[in-house]
Amino acid sequence: MKNLKITALLAVLAFYPFYANVFPVIPASIVKKVAEAAKWKSETIDVGNIPQGKPKLIRFEFTNTSSQPIMIDKVAPSCGCTTADYTKTKVLPGKTGFVEASYNAAAEGPFSKSITVTIAGSYEPKTLSFKGTVVK
Repeated sequence: MKNLKITALLAVLAFYPFYANVFPVIPASIVKKVAEAAKWKSETIDVGNIPQGKPKLIRFEFTNTSSQPIMIDKVAPSCGCTTADYTKTKVLPGKTGFVEASYNAAAEGPFSKSITVTIAGSYEPKTLSFKGTVVK
């Protein structure tokens, strides 16, 4: 049993240099720059009172403040009562893009929802949120 443990340890050590280079390390400064490339007009929107039974469209806009084109990689609403649309093409430097949420105002009362947006090349998603009250 002791020989098996030693053999396993030696095998791990022997292959360590190979596996150490398999997963590239991305400098945090690059990830942060990509995440900050999108300057959002507003990250939180209060829609106020909205009528029950009528979907509400909420639009978040951003500007590409970097010197390189950026692209939205993924958009994930926090629940099934919200659908999302977004700019699906590259946003050139200085140009604007959007993320839209359509909230199904079926249930009466206050609500607070969020959408998680990931820019391609960034591992730091941005959370956008909106809130309001559904009234009869």
